[in-house]
Amino acid sequence: FCDKIKYVTGSIPHAPSLLRSGYPDLKASNIICKVGHGMRATNEECEHMYRKCGHMFIYKIEHKNHLNMKLTNKVTRMQRIEEGDEYESFDYEKQLEETEPNTSTLSTAIEQPHNNNNNINNNNNKTKKQHKAFFPKRGETLELVCESLGFKGKGVCKVEETGYVVMCDRALPGERFIGRVTRKKNNYSEVTKVKTLSPHEDMVEAPCEYALHCGGCRTQNLLYEAQVRAKEEQVRDLVVHVGKFSYKDPEFGNVMKPIVPCDMQFHYRNKMEFSFGTKRWLPKEQLADKSEDANVFSLGLHAPGFFDKVLNVDKCFLQSEPANKVLAAVQDCWRNPELGLSPYDCHSHAGFMKHLTIRSGRDVETRAPQLMVNFVTSSYKPELLKPLVDKLAVFPEVVSIMNNINTAVGNTSVGEEEYTLYGKATITEILRGLAFEISANSFFQTNAHQAEILYKLVEDCAGLKGDGSEIVLDLFCGTGTIGLTLAKKVKHVYGYEVVPEAISDARRNAKLNGVHNATFIQGDLNKISESFGNDFQKPDIVISDPNRPGMHTNLIKYLLKLKAPRIVYVSCNPATCARDLDLLCHGSVST
Repeated sequence: FCDKIKYVTGSIPHAPSLLRSGYPDLKASNIICKVGHGMRATNEECEHMYRKCGHMFIYKIEHKNHLNMKLTNKVTRMQRIEEGDEYESFDYEKQLEETEPNTSTLSTAIEQPHNNNNNINNNNNKTKKQHKAFFPKRGETLELVCESLGFKGKGVCKVEETGYVVMCDRALPGERFIGRVTRKKNNYSEVTKVKTLSPHEDMVEAPCEYALHCGGCRTQNLLYEAQVRAKEEQVRDLVVHVGKFSYKDPEFGNVMKPIVPCDMQFHYRNKMEFSFGTKRWLPKEQLADKSEDANVFSLGLHAPGFFDKVLNVDKCFLQSEPANKVLAAVQDCWRNPELGLSPYDCHSHAGFMKHLTIRSGRDVETRAPQLMVNFVTSSYKPELLKPLVDKLAVFPEVVSIMNNINTAVGNTSVGEEEYTLYGKATITEILRGLAFEISANSFFQTNAHQAEILYKLVEDCAGLKGDGSEIVLDLFCGTGTIGLTLAKKVKHVYGYEVVPEAISDARRNAKLNGVHNATFIQGDLNKISESFGNDFQKPDIVISDPNRPGMHTNLIKYLLKLKAPRIVYVSCNPATCARDLDLLCHGSVST
């Protein structure tokens, strides 16, 4: 390996793809190839074909003879080639002709210089056992080892012989298994697990009967403590590689602290959205023995990778027991043909029932559970829903039954119109001693128990004096939950949010709790102008809680110019958070 970029000659049209498959972290912009479309390349055409990319380098070969480089399906075996070394001739195109047609097996190893210790010729190469190709075919089986958990809990795996990267749903770190290739991407493949050869040491039996097929809990068969470790490792890697914080920095321990686990592993979600469907998703074994009919109407959660098939669910371990009773009651009767409740068909766009959303809260005085049931339908026909409303109204926890009308052809659960079919239009939840009203489409932390801990951490990180002298700027404030919990200890809170309904909820919640030192302003923080900041005093503390895309560059520039003493960044996406932290802490944004 070296730090100089030189030339590679020969006909090597597939090399960039090979490099990316062997090193999935490399992006297309990290590899410059002037060959393209399988054309033969000369020294001039390959000039600066590759540049420095991460931890891997390709050397320039300056030699009087025409040099060719063998393609290799094991990129890590690339050798340093010194100027003046002697090379054997190698006909890449002839090698391809000798390869079995339509196979993805490529040639063996990079051309190596003659020396006393390592003299490899073509005959030896032909007799050597060839590794599996970098580009396995769809349907091919591979022996894999899961190395870590990636995005959405997918296992990041590698083929041992080649280092080729494969993603597998429900594969756990350390698990060795057989997988079948189902999909091929530019620089990796996706597989489904066929057989586990050696399980992960922290593998447990998932308590939910739907865990192996549902798209909601991909790591339920992994010990919770191991889940926390895996998540912490993901965040730590992002902070280092994207946020550009160094492990060697003595302050790194202050930057990255241990994850605070939740003591409620199940039944913690206060909102669950279930879908109605015309086609039921069934596991292969049930399809094979025909024990279940796939054409039966279903109510549940979408199967992973299917927008038109729904896994029928009678009980969900994420929501509360009262909410599960409501779900079971709806499942018990909605298919009755006498009711005339047809599920929405996402292909023909016919049908009435789209979604069932169940929200949970607590009564302010008694702390008793409250439930809101929201039926999302394609049109307003309250007479069709009346039998369901009557059946659910007998549950003491159900204090609100709503009907959202969504006439669009998409799969969204937010309606253009809203009607109250039973009870009131809101439920309440309590956070840090404050009451918050929640409507059918309000944004609210889905784990109220852990939100209490989160908001306490926000207050601790803000370092409030507690004397009521400080100004707080609450960016992406939503319904005002964070700002309102801090209001009693500061001079004033200014909250900004783009969604008008959320601003209305925030103002109503401020009035409900008798908070008079909070101002909530509707505005798009991704489109701020130079006049931004004229509506409030210079803040001492900035709280930012953006959605998944993170903060816009213009907002980051404003914060850098503002130079607030403290900024507390709350994030639901560690990747964009790490990116923004780099810009905020290292000032690497053009002004």
